[in-house]
Amino acid sequence: MSLIELKSVSKIYPLGNQQVVAVANLSLKIKAGEFTVLAGPSGSGKTTLLNLIGCLDQPSEGEVWLDGHNVGKEEAKQLAKLRLNKIGFIFQSYNLIPVLTAAENAEFTLMLLGIDKVKRRQRIVELFAELGLQGLEDRNPSDLSGGQQQRVAIARAMAAQPAVILADEPTASLDLQTSEDLLALMQRLNETQGVTFVFSSHDPLVISHARRVVSLRDGCLESDR
Repeated sequence: MSLIELKSVSKIYPLGNQQVVAVANLSLKIKAGEFTVLAGPSGSGKTTLLNLIGCLDQPSEGEVWLDGHNVGKEEAKQLAKLRLNKIGFIFQSYNLIPVLTAAENAEFTLMLLGIDKVKRRQRIVELFAELGLQGLEDRNPSDLSGGQQQRVAIARAMAAQPAVILADEPTASLDLQTSEDLLALMQRLNETQGVTFVFSSHDPLVISHARRVVSLRDGCLESDR
């Protein structure tokens, strides 16, 4: 059984008197444990596709299934619950909360899930050790480098052990060496812990690290290798 399945999915946006087809009749299956990149130039539909998988948007046509749930049939409250329980997000701009410490940012999802404070912090201490963030728990995001902030974002995405981690252009704000280090880290987490990663990116570095490359053009599936 696939963790993620798209069945003849289209996403159409109104633009004045016209329509923009961001994703066109696309079918795709992603299994648990994959390390996959949705690749393509700007405007190819990769971010739209990632948003559909992440329950941030719903298809105009077709079906999106996530871990046995038909996303298009769920109400807003249930979609929010799916995002909280099943999906970890990593954004190119990190999206850390400035007034919270690194540890507080990382445990934010666990707090929303109602996890006890002691257990939350224990989980974050373990993750920070795994991600090379020891000693940075009490620092604010503004006191961290770009690479450290992205590692905190990875810790936050992993904290609740979601079914899949979705990363939208995760290296866009980072230099080459930091990007290499982070991709190697995510690759190791995928290989040793079975964490499922799905990226959207046009960065050749990200594409070179992926085990599967789904190439998009004009909202259509161009190749899958």
